[in-house]
Amino acid sequence: MKGPQEFLAQLQGQFGQFVPDMAKAARNDFENHAKMTVMTVLSKLDLVTREEFDAQQAVLMRTREKVDALEKKVAELEQRLGG
Repeated sequence: MKGPQEFLAQLQGQFGQFVPDMAKAARNDFENHAKMTVMTVLSKLDLVTREEFDAQQAVLMRTREKVDALEKKVAELEQRLGG
């Protein structure tokens, strides 16, 4: 018959094996939940990819150049008409 010390040692050993598995499962559950939460938040934001941003920035720069050129032409025409 095992004594109380041996029984407690065996129980502690079994519990020691059980706890890391529980901790790992809990950590995995937390990580999965955290990832899902982040993905949900990101999906609700109106985000664009870097490529989309760069493409729109290039379009905006070309548009700005055209507007600047038109403003210059209008100023020249106004000067001719006024002078």
